[in-house]
Amino acid sequence: MTDQELQQLVEQLSLEYFGRKFIHKAYFNPRLRTTGGRYLLKSHNIEINKKSYELFGIDELRGIILHELCHYHLHIQGKGYKHRDKDFRDLLTKVGAPRYCSRIEENIRKYNKMIHLYECLSCKQQYPRKRRIDVSKYRCGKCYGFLEKINVPMKK
Repeated sequence: MTDQELQQLVEQLSLEYFGRKFIHKAYFNPRLRTTGGRYLLKSHNIEINKKSYELFGIDELRGIILHELCHYHLHIQGKGYKHRDKDFRDLLTKVGAPRYCSRIEENIRKYNKMIHLYECLSCKQQYPRKRRIDVSKYRCGKCYGFLEKINVPMKK
């Protein structure tokens, strides 16, 4: 599916389910990893994760589009468009849009890895981290000792 076909599908679903036109852009964003799509508040555009479509098919794509269109139409109307707002939850149930999309497991595993382990040289307190830290800048929170990076085999 191309961006133009996606744009047509979004416009069609907007008219069919909401009775309103979608006058902004909808396109695939290859940088989206852990979310099915997102509605951009400033530009009013909708970005969709192409991987969700490729893995789960057209039904999943329709659900993601309907979810993002709920954000879009409520925001344009000045109503509660956030996940916690009653207007949003009511509109989701009205149009049959899912609250969450299916999880892309390969990306979830990649982002949840612990890859850096630091240990205090004095008290042996360990600090697992997803990001590297500068050991010359940070100290142990327990005894204020110096930290050292420990090489740990990566999890699969």
